[in-house]
Amino acid sequence: MGEDQEVIYVSTGRPKPPIPYNMRDIVLPGDAACPGCPIPMAWKVLSAVFGEKMILVIPACCSSVVVGTYPFHSLKTSIIHVPFASAAAVASGVAEALERRGILDVQVVAWAGDGGTADIGMASLSGAAERNNNILYIMYDNEAYMNTGIQRSSSTPLGAWTTTTPIKGKTEPKKDVAKIMIAHGVPYVATASIGYPHDFYNKLQKAKGIRGFKFIHLHAPCPIGWRFDPRYTVRMAKLAVETGLWILYEYHDGKLTISSPSRAYMDPSKRKPIEEYIKLQGRYRNITEELLSEIRRQMDANWEWIKKHM
Repeated sequence: MGEDQEVIYVSTGRPKPPIPYNMRDIVLPGDAACPGCPIPMAWKVLSAVFGEKMILVIPACCSSVVVGTYPFHSLKTSIIHVPFASAAAVASGVAEALERRGILDVQVVAWAGDGGTADIGMASLSGAAERNNNILYIMYDNEAYMNTGIQRSSSTPLGAWTTTTPIKGKTEPKKDVAKIMIAHGVPYVATASIGYPHDFYNKLQKAKGIRGFKFIHLHAPCPIGWRFDPRYTVRMAKLAVETGLWILYEYHDGKLTISSPSRAYMDPSKRKPIEEYIKLQGRYRNITEELLSEIRRQMDANWEWIKKHM
């Protein structure tokens, strides 16, 4: 059988599924992450899908440090470090260059935090989406500028303490970047969580098979910036979903669907109280009942938007 021929299972007649990469061959031992950091957790899932067949474009963020110091790094794949605002633009150029050279089996991944996406990188992100460049953009959202001292970003949620909102916490609601990308009419948008790696894996696999611009908004709790015990990172990520504050969904070719982990929480009676999520985080130590009520109202409005567009 020629190398370009598709392998078919005799028993089912279906194409043979792709063999996942061994993430331990890609994410190497030793990195500069803080205890409980969600970034290496997410990289393991990313590596299980793409292996070495990816080029990471990383702007200034925690990941620039976590990956290691030149000439060594903790990922066995190609990495391009770029200025804060340029991740989507550089990724778009790399993807175009690969295509012109006939290299079609390498995925270009812009991997950026909320500061480099929701704030500083929004212009180049919007441009790449409007052009429908063939890249995968992953915003790992730890909800503040963690690398430079826990400053407020537009993705910081209402009421959360940061070093630049030290008295009342942030007084504005969290910017919903996934909705902004949906408004661009791109082929694929999804939300994900490091607390649900199988869901994240499935969404990466789907994005891998889609040509054009793909965006995944990955919720990634930060023990240092959120002020919680590092052993609770995954628990915190799951609580965000279980309380209904973080909704897992996909938008593909104009259709929005709720992902399996969030489906049960369409019924408000199934959700855990948001206090279970809030009380474990020191960044909410000064939160008031008035702010808690407003957070609930915003959460309910978000669920109504999801249900309306399903």
